[in-house]
Amino acid sequence: LRNTAGKYQITEALARGADTILLIVAVLPQHLLKELIDHARSFGMEPLVEVHADAELEVALNAGAKVIGVNNRNLHTFQMDLHTTEHVAELLIEQGCSFDHSNPSAAEASKYTLCSLSGMSTAFDVERYRKINVGMCLIGESLMRAADPKAAIAGLCLDPKDWEEMRNNAAGGGAYTGGTKLVKVCGVTNPKDALVACQAGANLIGVIFVPKSKRCVSAEQGRAVVEAVLSFGERTNRQTLGLTRSEAASPASQLVLNSHALEDASRRPLVVGVFQNQSPEFIREMVETCGLDLVQLHGSEGMAAANQELCGVPAIRVVDIASDPETGKASENAVETILNSITTDPLAILLDTSIKGQKDGGGTGVTFDHTIAERVQNAGLPVIIAGGLTPDNAPDVILSTRPWGVDVSSGVEASPGTKDHDKVKTFVEGVKAAAIEASKGF
Repeated sequence: LRNTAGKYQITEALARGADTILLIVAVLPQHLLKELIDHARSFGMEPLVEVHADAELEVALNAGAKVIGVNNRNLHTFQMDLHTTEHVAELLIEQGCSFDHSNPSAAEASKYTLCSLSGMSTAFDVERYRKINVGMCLIGESLMRAADPKAAIAGLCLDPKDWEEMRNNAAGGGAYTGGTKLVKVCGVTNPKDALVACQAGANLIGVIFVPKSKRCVSAEQGRAVVEAVLSFGERTNRQTLGLTRSEAASPASQLVLNSHALEDASRRPLVVGVFQNQSPEFIREMVETCGLDLVQLHGSEGMAAANQELCGVPAIRVVDIASDPETGKASENAVETILNSITTDPLAILLDTSIKGQKDGGGTGVTFDHTIAERVQNAGLPVIIAGGLTPDNAPDVILSTRPWGVDVSSGVEASPGTKDHDKVKTFVEGVKAAAIEASKGF
């Protein structure tokens, strides 16, 4: 494959054994693009024609391109958006351009081939595009950075059978041993604090819409935080999670599948709106007004309230661990209660502290018995833990419990609603370092 802009380069590429050439519409006028396509075909070579914007796709089709490659990165702004390929697929379907690669006979009957050319690094990216009949994914940077490129290629599950095997193994019911993958910084009220958390390496940025909270934000404040996170992640809109739904999966198995999708999507930070006993209508209004990626339900709404259709986006469901204010102990059947209560509605489960006798949980600044989280994960359910975490105690929690994720708010504040930037950096760095150490031997 060679990037070319002239007939001589095409001939030279052919002489040196190239199988195809890359023609970038952004730098080629339509008449020249058509000349180069025709020249390549005169040698029996079908060129890969790269597009990004709608207008570029129109130029490519008018020039006679048959193999369309979508650059998910905007070459003018350098922003990455994996939805770009899906958008181009929709445009091709609207124009009656067939590109079905679901099986060999369908591929042979298709007049076009759709390729995705940037931003992919995991099997979930590959499966995301396989679902919309993309015929080829170009993956480079993540393989160059991989410590073991061979294992990284195998991990992409390029064969659909490998994907099914991985998915079945992921939901096989064994103990969760994947270690700590997610860091959430919650109670963020302004863009500067959000940016610091993103730069430190947080995966999830939480904004609270609960009126009684000292960290409650308005729709305008929430939108400002979202815009800061979007800018940091080189995104222009909400992140779509590549969720795989299995009708036969148990709640725990479905949540395992969800965990992989969330890990993948949060490689670029996502914004989570936190709500407590508020109406679905209000939640959806804030989702749309602010552009939230996810929501988190922190009240007594129940598991069914975390359904994506009700919230507008996937929802994290908080489960309160009622602890005795004097002993810090939870009920003896806490683990069984959690495992029996979960459904397939939530995206994920977050365990937080509630104090017996208090109406609502969360925001206590108090830790719960983390052996509960350990036992839940031993039953196969990855969980995020919150409550009383600080830069000082978080590394020890990671080393002893190895939770899937951690959530911090007051533990990294200078005052309610204002983050201490040094504490944020120290917390995230400490968690990630402890996660690496805790993963040894697994």
